[in-house]
Amino acid sequence: MIEIRPLANRREFEDFFRFPWRVYAEDPNWVPPLLSMRRQLLDKAKHPAWQYMEGEYFAAWRGDDMLGTVVAFINHEHNRYQDENIGFFGMFETVNEPEVAHALLEVACEWVKGRGAAAIRGPATFTTNEECGLLIDNFSRPVIMMPYNPPFYQGLVESAGFDKVMDVHCLYMDRDLIEANDTLTRLERLVGRAAKRSNISVRKFNGRDRKTEFKRFQEIYNAAWEQNWGFIPMNEAELQALVDDLGMLVEPNLACFAEIAGEPVGFALSIPNFNEPLHRAYPRPGVPEVLTMAQVAWHWKIRKSIRGVRMPLMGVKKEYRNRGVELAMFLALMKALLPSQYDYLDSGWILETNPLIGISVNLGSKIYKTHRFYQKALLP
Repeated sequence: MIEIRPLANRREFEDFFRFPWRVYAEDPNWVPPLLSMRRQLLDKAKHPAWQYMEGEYFAAWRGDDMLGTVVAFINHEHNRYQDENIGFFGMFETVNEPEVAHALLEVACEWVKGRGAAAIRGPATFTTNEECGLLIDNFSRPVIMMPYNPPFYQGLVESAGFDKVMDVHCLYMDRDLIEANDTLTRLERLVGRAAKRSNISVRKFNGRDRKTEFKRFQEIYNAAWEQNWGFIPMNEAELQALVDDLGMLVEPNLACFAEIAGEPVGFALSIPNFNEPLHRAYPRPGVPEVLTMAQVAWHWKIRKSIRGVRMPLMGVKKEYRNRGVELAMFLALMKALLPSQYDYLDSGWILETNPLIGISVNLGSKIYKTHRFYQKALLP
């Protein structure tokens, strides 16, 4: 018999915390998170999104054996900003048993419906600024800040009555692809004309003034993404969390701002794929994080084993789009990438409705991963 119930005590919380290591024990592509980051993610007192959310953690049990997890929540800021009335599910992990998965999702549905939500969407943990969407193809190792799940999750979610509401894509370009397609020459020609016409300039991230630069990024990000599907503005606490998480990874040559007549109008932020050394160190409960980080540092700083970068964030203010600003920043990043130790660039995720996908593909990028948001109606 399967029982779904909220976490009742510290022991059950620890079982919830450790459960992914059980699900992915035999999966060579899963990249375990740092224990400290997972604890902060789960802590309602520390994660900034809980300032405007309410939710509950649930687990599936057969006797004393935990079989799955899910969080159900209402994101009040999302509903206010997007003018919707929905709830969300996330942290969906389960053994490959439809009975377990369906029971977890049904409890999540009932929880958000009980608080007036007309539909439930997910997976999301917890906003579109973080890991979200269900991987539905190319189950290779994920890059930094991208979710991963077993292939069988898709069938479990869909058989529970959830339908696609939006796909997001990740694009891939490697050094050989850039050179084979003469991408830089084509870009330089396009950007040269646009820069002259619109007075576009691109400068790299100022690593000596990271706090100010991240503040500029926040301002452009909130303006550039304001009409995007699923977006909510990043507040000060979330900006600080981003700085804390990514600040040490930012390499000035791989991040840039675009300016028109001296005014910052766009940004592109790329970071080394920290998942590469993290997978080699393989954080796990019971192993002190100081030892894990020593291994990460060895692979990252000494062996320099990171081979690629991810561009998780790019944006241009609405009034300056279609002037070549995006292409100018992309060219700057390509020029920084080629002489570096890095061999590939992952750009994602990008909404399937974003015309930038077509532009990127024409320049030689490949769509290589898709994550899907699902939704289920709860009220007539």
